[in-house]
Amino acid sequence: MFITPRVHIEDEDIRLEFIRASGPGGQNVNKVSTAVRLRVRLDAIHGLDEDGLARLEALAGRRLTVEKELVIRAESHRTQEGNRKAALERLAHLVAQAAVRPKPRRATKPTRASKERRLASKAKQSRLKNLRRSAED
Repeated sequence: MFITPRVHIEDEDIRLEFIRASGPGGQNVNKVSTAVRLRVRLDAIHGLDEDGLARLEALAGRRLTVEKELVIRAESHRTQEGNRKAALERLAHLVAQAAVRPKPRRATKPTRASKERRLASKAKQSRLKNLRRSAED
């Protein structure tokens, strides 16, 4: 499964479990295993550098197990095939997000006008406090 030109996961590294879905649906929900639990180990994701893996761990949150295995559950569709596609799409989206390096923040300097406003505000506050002083000081 290719996520980006550089990042991919081998199909045999993706484990799919079909389980019973929860929620309404009556007999269909009780008898048919349409929900999908997708599992993939983080070390099976090829092409992600250390920073990318760290970003993926942060993005995955609770979906990451102690054994560094990503677990995605899909049960929104009525069919097994629909849930399988949804789980694979979620996996691809998550890994693609982690593959993108965040742009470094460029520090900005305060403008001349903002400095002048700040100093004017300080001067006004100072005058106000001086007016509040009693004559004995």
